[in-house]
Amino acid sequence: MISGYPRALTMIAAVGAGLSAGVFFAFSTFVMKALGRLPDTDGISAMQAINKAAPTPAFMARPLWHRRGLCRPRRVGGHPAKPTASGLAAGRLRLVSRRIVLTAALPLPRNDALARVNPTSAGAATKWSEYLTGWTAWNHLRTVSCLGSAVIFTVALRVG
Repeated sequence: MISGYPRALTMIAAVGAGLSAGVFFAFSTFVMKALGRLPDTDGISAMQAINKAAPTPAFMARPLWHRRGLCRPRRVGGHPAKPTASGLAAGRLRLVSRRIVLTAALPLPRNDALARVNPTSAGAATKWSEYLTGWTAWNHLRTVSCLGSAVIFTVALRVG
């Protein structure tokens, strides 16, 4: 079983992944639905404001905490502590799915494109409808990947 510092880091990572899954789930299931029910100009403006407010230093650094804690050996009692295979798998799943594939490669370009939309312009309603559908689908995948990481971290605590 994992003990000491690696156990604490794995617990923090499990909770963080679970919290992320919850936030993504909430966004997919009711925030985006609520924005979609607003008049198009209001929905676009609200999402543009959310996208401007989201990339705070704490929000952007969170995945790095998981990676640093689980992918680099730590010293425990003067000896290097080796991360478990499941801990490494969860950390990598979290980093790749959350940061590289399911955020940087997919939703961020959509967010950038939406930032360039004038909410009152011709065609804004069509762009908004396409954004809502595509962004929400990818956000469902982020939810599942974070939940998967939380499960793997939890299993690592039990069997590692």
